[in-house]
Amino acid sequence: MVAGNIIFDLDGTLWDSSETVAASWSETVRLSGIPLLRSASFTAEDLRSVMGMTMTDIADKLFPDLSPTRRAELMDRCSQDENNFIAVNGGILYENEEEVLSELSHDKRLFIVSNCQCGYIEAYLEYTGFEKYFSDYLCWGDTGKGKAENIRLLIEKNKCINSVYVGDTRGDYASAEQAGIPFIHAAYGFGTLRASDKPAAVISGLKDLAKVLSDE
Repeated sequence: MVAGNIIFDLDGTLWDSSETVAASWSETVRLSGIPLLRSASFTAEDLRSVMGMTMTDIADKLFPDLSPTRRAELMDRCSQDENNFIAVNGGILYENEEEVLSELSHDKRLFIVSNCQCGYIEAYLEYTGFEKYFSDYLCWGDTGKGKAENIRLLIEKNKCINSVYVGDTRGDYASAEQAGIPFIHAAYGFGTLRASDKPAAVISGLKDLAKVLSDE
């Protein structure tokens, strides 16, 4: 597969921050003073179940008993606290991640498109020191748009010819299809595809990516 530009999803593809995010959100909710959430707490599995959604959709799922206004306010607080917590405490990187990114960046441009809030991709880059490997990034928090549209916007901005999208969920697959580029399924991540889905390739680890992209 020939690709000069690789666009990555973040959660479940480049790292697993679910434990860290769960701890951060549980503390934020505990300190919020909202009676309905007095005993609420989150597990890593709770967070894995919503990663890949936009922040608005996550709020709708996790805080259904709050009014839309209170929901948005709490989500903003959770997101800001999360960014600060993540930048210091990070997440779990996947095997050989820096080695793979360094190798790929020698002759390809690397990007990130995620459905996260503003500041989250920056927190990943700050914690890992991987900013040197990436040319650009875009997220829902930057534009208010879904992943497919953000992939298109990033491609247009950076004049990306021969791009692929690497992600772990079916939502990632659908977004790549809508954006009109091939999809590589990170099968080691949080999500699964349907039997009828036809990704361009499937990888069991980041280390497989260079081989997939070198195959004609």
